[in-house]
Amino acid sequence: MRGSAETDAVLRLRPGAEAALLLRVAGVMVRFGGVQALAGVSFDVARGQICGLIGPNGSGKTTLFNCISGIYRYGAGKILFADQDLAAVSRARLAGLGIGRTFQNVALFRSMTVRENILVGAHHLGRSGFLANALALPSVAREAQAAAARLDDLLDRLDLAAVADIAVARLPFGTQKRVELARALIGAPKLLLLDEPAGGLNHDEVAALADLLQDIRERFALTILLVEHHMNLVMRVSDKVVALEFGGKIADGTPDEVRREPRVIRAYLGDGADASAA
Repeated sequence: MRGSAETDAVLRLRPGAEAALLLRVAGVMVRFGGVQALAGVSFDVARGQICGLIGPNGSGKTTLFNCISGIYRYGAGKILFADQDLAAVSRARLAGLGIGRTFQNVALFRSMTVRENILVGAHHLGRSGFLANALALPSVAREAQAAAARLDDLLDRLDLAAVADIAVARLPFGTQKRVELARALIGAPKLLLLDEPAGGLNHDEVAALADLLQDIRERFALTILLVEHHMNLVMRVSDKVVALEFGGKIADGTPDEVRREPRVIRAYLGDGADASAA
């Protein structure tokens, strides 16, 4: 990706900061024809943080997610994950690198059971090759046992044990959301990208999701980047919030700081709004 003086300046860390940093987005630009989808967006996410990414529809949130997860290629800037430039990493290698993702519209195999869908997410953890599997070597059995243990833990933790052998097409949308989350978690990610996890959930399910996100962050030592329109959820669970509008960053700070930022208030409430509306 093309560099720039601004991007290089953003990439220079203060002494000792490298160990705390997991994700760095620096001057990322994306253009679709004549539309500037991302206009030099920069921010950091530290290890163990929950970072909320907010903004009105069309602000560039999903475009940025798609850049991090290798679906889109960005025209300028850098995205570093654990000091590795993601521009040099194929999409197929991202799970093995430690990046997991869910989608706004659940991407599950509808005819497969909950158990089968979750185990798909563990595929990249296998180290045994074709010959080892064909010969049923002990290493294959050990890997299967380890995956089964992780599966059982996730079924219990995400309250899915009772539906483990039911095809996901027969389950409510909120349950399908938890299945997709479990599938991402079984792959042992370091960074979990959650795209609208509260979409389609009722009030009680959103409250339960907030508790679940904080629990899995602690339980699995995760860093979470969260795209979400449900502002109460974002402000409750996030350590920091980044706000986008028209492809550019308009705020970056704690939930309280971002909530009071006049540009964020105007983005959501209109030009006539002021900080007192918060």
